[in-house]
Amino acid sequence: MTVGFFHRVPLDNRLDLGVDVELQPGREAVVRVAVATLWTSPEAVRPADRPALSAGADIPAWVSGLTTDQQVGDCVLSQLLLGERVLVNELRPDGWARVVAVEQPAAKLDPRGYPGWLPADQLTTVDPATGTDHPLVVDATVTGLRATPGGAMVLPGVVVGTRLVPAGPARDDWRPVRVPGQATPLWLPDSHLVPAPAASPHAEQPLAVAQRLLDVLYIWGGLSAHGIDCSGLVHLAWRRFGVLLPRDADDQAAATTPLPLGTERPGDLYFFARPGRGIHHIGIVTATPGDNGERRMLHACYRRRRVIEEPLPADRTATLVGAHRV
Repeated sequence: MTVGFFHRVPLDNRLDLGVDVELQPGREAVVRVAVATLWTSPEAVRPADRPALSAGADIPAWVSGLTTDQQVGDCVLSQLLLGERVLVNELRPDGWARVVAVEQPAAKLDPRGYPGWLPADQLTTVDPATGTDHPLVVDATVTGLRATPGGAMVLPGVVVGTRLVPAGPARDDWRPVRVPGQATPLWLPDSHLVPAPAASPHAEQPLAVAQRLLDVLYIWGGLSAHGIDCSGLVHLAWRRFGVLLPRDADDQAAATTPLPLGTERPGDLYFFARPGRGIHHIGIVTATPGDNGERRMLHACYRRRRVIEEPLPADRTATLVGAHRV
């Protein structure tokens, strides 16, 4: 398989500690909102997308305002989590940035990562002060960052899998963390954080994370506990453990190890394709195959518009093209 683990690229000397440098094409930046949405183009956004475009990026409000048809509109490519790195390719005068999401492999689109557009004010420059070899990972499904322990909410909607940099020891069960775009550390419950893992997880661990997202709405391109799609669910579940799976289902198939059907076990992956066409769907195996051939999986279901766990119906089984292991 060709998956990898998160690592911090050594910073060059283009930034001096404490000096504010504007976004520039050809340089890296990081996401400063809880969840940023990656768009096909600035012109593709709809009036209903306004909450996701603001400097605060209110993703719960955006999701709740979408119609059923808008939930699967093809204007959304993916989403990025707080602190996620991008390479800035272009900055437009109207406030949009064309970027490559370097932590979301997308071999068929760009060898550097997933390309798309973001509002530039949802990004900030890389701060060397946030560099560390021992980051923390959000393990709560959804949490929020506060100005002080138990104080005013500054950044709500932070989701599982977000990586944060500690800014000191815990105090009264609250932990300070450095946050992109924030001048001072913010706080969240220490119980919502775990150390970033240094080893590959057992398959049941990402499955357990995905199971916590049962009933989350299906959003095309979604990659968070506020709304998610089938390959986003797989990417996020393994991301929680530091594993860099590609973003799209067909790339995920290429990056994982095929298994003989019948040998799969919980935490493996099912892939689906119609005859003569490429892979279009992915699910996570939740049970070993039954004696009668019954298979079960957890997946973000386009038809049901939410994350569900179910036995494979006959029409799914007819398009099952393989089982793979990460």
